Amino acid sequence: MAAVPALPVSLSGRFKGSFAYFTIKDRLPQILTRVIDTLHRHKNEFFEEHGEKGVEAEKRAISFLSKLRNELQTDKPVTPLEDELPDAALWNQYLDYQRNLPNGNGEPSWFQSPWLYVECYMYRRIHAALAQNPPIDNFDVFKEGKAQNFFESQEAVIALCTYFQELLKNIKDLDEKQLQEELFKLLQVSLWGNKCDLSFSAGEDSSQKSSPLQSLENMVPYILVNDMEKVWSLLVNAKKNRTERSNVRVDIILDNAGFELVSDLVLADFLLSSKLADEVYFHGKSIPWYVSDTTKHDFNWTIKQLGSANHMWMSRCGINWEGNLKKGVWVFRDHMFWTLPHDFSSMSEVAPDLYAELQKSNLLLFKGDLNYRKLTGDRKWEYSVPFHQALNKFHPAPLCSLRTLKSDTQVGLKPGQGEQIQASEPEWMVSGKYGVVQFDAGL
Repeated sequence: MAAVPALPVSLSGRFKGSFAYFTIKDRLPQILTRVIDTLHRHKNEFFEEHGEKGVEAEKRAISFLSKLRNELQTDKPVTPLEDELPDAALWNQYLDYQRNLPNGNGEPSWFQSPWLYVECYMYRRIHAALAQNPPIDNFDVFKEGKAQNFFESQEAVIALCTYFQELLKNIKDLDEKQLQEELFKLLQVSLWGNKCDLSFSAGEDSSQKSSPLQSLENMVPYILVNDMEKVWSLLVNAKKNRTERSNVRVDIILDNAGFELVSDLVLADFLLSSKLADEVYFHGKSIPWYVSDTTKHDFNWTIKQLGSANHMWMSRCGINWEGNLKKGVWVFRDHMFWTLPHDFSSMSEVAPDLYAELQKSNLLLFKGDLNYRKLTGDRKWEYSVPFHQALNKFHPAPLCSLRTLKSDTQVGLKPGQGEQIQASEPEWMVSGKYGVVQFDAGL
């Protein structure tokens, strides 16, 4: 047997001038500063709800976060978690694992350790700052930003809901070619919806202002890997081979709340309405994460907002989606694993229950950049390394990544393709201008 090639090095802040370096140096402290400001702004509200206890808790959380910001900016060693939350032991084991890496740089620190690890660690510490400080322990410091993104994307949401409800009127009359075209359209809307990412803009406005459907044709050249045909044939074959006992199941591993989530929900509704799937499972985050990632609260809130909107097609979508949840053809799940620092190749070991759950799916759709980084281990891969190889044995079911590029890792390109773009656009991997619809059939 051929030897398995060694894994390339992790992206890290120790590479001066890299995107990881700038993220840790500039973007992460900005995000922490915004979190501290958010807590300051809510001081009166905490007082009104909880009296002096609320204000004391707010002060403790702010001092915890200010200390964290200082540790980050001065490249201090990463410290073990001291809270009693259920995942603390796994985080601390992971820190030990980083300490004991054969080619490690001694004590893990903010700039010397893998970027994926320290960035996840920061969000976990933000969570701890609140979780350890009742009575404000359930306050989501990112909630306002997510709500604002949703409201500022209203025009795009209306355009998408209107388009979709019109499509539903004659969906039964569409032939296979037309159904395929509609699937491709909605996959692209869901792909480019991923541009609306608040952690990428450090919390600055990133809402979707215009109708996303009008510009799809012009965006096709920016899809660097386009495996939509493979997704289509997988779904069509699954539909043909379904028996009375076996449902066709699609799982969507969510990324951002706001407009992107609406685009995912429309895609999921289309899969059911076109009978390409019988059930859709959504996987979100169990704690506030990466500024705009979807939690259970965001998921339910978004559907309620749509249902009560005073726009006919928006409310029709929301009401239908509430119905899908009640009927059990849509299911929302969150799992601690999605907010751990581990990449997905260790899921079968760290979270065998989640891995077994994903194995029940016919197709896994992974949304967004962070999921892509975790699929490929966030490493300095050569651009032309096959996606299958970069997945490093993570194959619970056929999977597809819908991702706009916002970090320095990309695989599965044709030889020379990445280098060619790099020559004319040095920022191509981090600008969000390019995307992939990248499929892996599994074993």
